[in-house]
Amino acid sequence: MAQSKAGKEHMNLLRSLALIGLFLAPPALADAAGDLVFAERGPWDLSAAPLVWTIDRKGPEAQGFAPQGQGTVTLRQITDPSDGQPALQLDEATARINRKIGPFPISAGDPALTFFLETVTRDMAALTGGSPFYIRNRLKDALFRGGKVAEADGQKVASFRPFADDPNHARMLGFESLTLRFVLDQPNRPIRRMLAETGPLAGGKPAYRNEMVLQ
Repeated sequence: MAQSKAGKEHMNLLRSLALIGLFLAPPALADAAGDLVFAERGPWDLSAAPLVWTIDRKGPEAQGFAPQGQGTVTLRQITDPSDGQPALQLDEATARINRKIGPFPISAGDPALTFFLETVTRDMAALTGGSPFYIRNRLKDALFRGGKVAEADGQKVASFRPFADDPNHARMLGFESLTLRFVLDQPNRPIRRMLAETGPLAGGKPAYRNEMVLQ
């Protein structure tokens, strides 16, 4: 039986999340900023209530990229139908899309972080025509080894500029200015705010901005 377009997109996203998940285990060589972002937050127990992030994605319309606008991403605990065991699921809901992503293990990892980083990867690839594999690897290098940590209002802020010194920055159409910021209360608690933003893109196009805020 042929898969629907929505089904194919769902499977493609799951494959992409699996790829980016390969480097989301706590890295041995991460610096202080990377240690904060990739701190172990499992095992998860969301049996009492889910976690909800508001999302806001903006940028220029382009083939393969349609800004989703405002919505929510919900991380909830479910029963995995394949084995009857507890698992995690992400529900994305915006005016343009409603989909369920998962299951993810409750034992370790951070599905919301994985989702955010893969969304940035796919958006940047669509808006620049670049390779998602190259973009994903550059994000990995920056998040593991190239960040800075500051404090604001009693919270820690880890920030990264993954493409600032990239040898291909001239072909990135404004994404060489990409900055990632992660705001945390405690490293082992869910990330309160995840932000990816650029300056204005090439050709006078509006800036790209992707933000998730925990409610």
